Amino acid sequence: MEKQSLPIKIGIVGLGRAGWGMHVEELRNSQHLFRIVAGCDPIAERRERLYQEFGSNVYDSVEQLVADPDVELVDIASRSNDHYAHGVMALQAGKDILLEKPMTKTLAEAEKLAETAERLGRKLYVRHNRRFDSDFLHVREIIDSGLLGDIFLIKLYRHQFQRRNDWQTLKVFGGGQLLNWGPHIIDHALQLMQSPSRLAWSRLDTIQAAGDAEDHVMLILEGDNGRVIEIEISGGMPLPAPWYQVYGTRGTLALTDSVISLKYLDRSFALPELKADSGTPEQHFGKTGTFNAAEVEWIEERIPVKAAETDFWQELYASIRRNQVFSVTTTEALQVVRMIAEAKHGTAYDS
Repeated sequence: MEKQSLPIKIGIVGLGRAGWGMHVEELRNSQHLFRIVAGCDPIAERRERLYQEFGSNVYDSVEQLVADPDVELVDIASRSNDHYAHGVMALQAGKDILLEKPMTKTLAEAEKLAETAERLGRKLYVRHNRRFDSDFLHVREIIDSGLLGDIFLIKLYRHQFQRRNDWQTLKVFGGGQLLNWGPHIIDHALQLMQSPSRLAWSRLDTIQAAGDAEDHVMLILEGDNGRVIEIEISGGMPLPAPWYQVYGTRGTLALTDSVISLKYLDRSFALPELKADSGTPEQHFGKTGTFNAAEVEWIEERIPVKAAETDFWQELYASIRRNQVFSVTTTEALQVVRMIAEAKHGTAYDS
């Protein structure tokens, strides 16, 4: 059998919530594309569980896993502060790497890791898997269609109420919402901006979490095209707002619970030209006198989010085996880390 049709032999570093709860769970449905040939975790019970289900080689150290000749791709799902060190080990052992988000804890680490991969001629992938989410793809498709006109404002919200006390609340381990949910939502924002962008404003707070990392994030991004994107990621907001809100000159969109609500003007309807009037208005409010607003007929729809045509693992396989272009480039992953670093700079959460 030709190599381009063989499953990719993957070794997973870290068999916890990400490694086992997400990566292994997803790979169970992609065993025609990937074989889990190795796993590494300091907890013996986790290693045994992987061995019993997949017959994988299991190790208690990263050094052992990256030395395994069966492993082609090292999937790094360890704690965020370990991503850089584990990535370098794998690259120096001649392996391609897949990094669970965040790419690394700091921008300096991310840049050095990308340089190391390029120098050694190895492939580096970052698991921005939510780039492949059906809701994001459907929203982007509607924006690209022009249905809503020129987009001037997008709001991306992830509100929850979480009184967390695990390592994800501690700065030393790379905890905090900016490095947890931040990579997903900032990546979405950079894609939906559709132009070079900059961080205009940010605020970080700790509202409910036990540790010293932020659990409440507010960012405003501005694009060279005039578009503004607001991001809110919070563990202190029990009544969530819609995940996506998109505002254009001819309509708006909101997405909640995999349903898209639309209110827009028919493409054939031309808004009449308006001219400012310096005269004195009537003594009552309304659409008479100098306030002569156009009567418009809105189209309102509620549509379910449609299924995505591909997923992260399918595209990763095609990139490795068939050398096809992978949607998430290293440059884009670095842009996300750079935005996170800028938001943290000069705050109590900068470490």
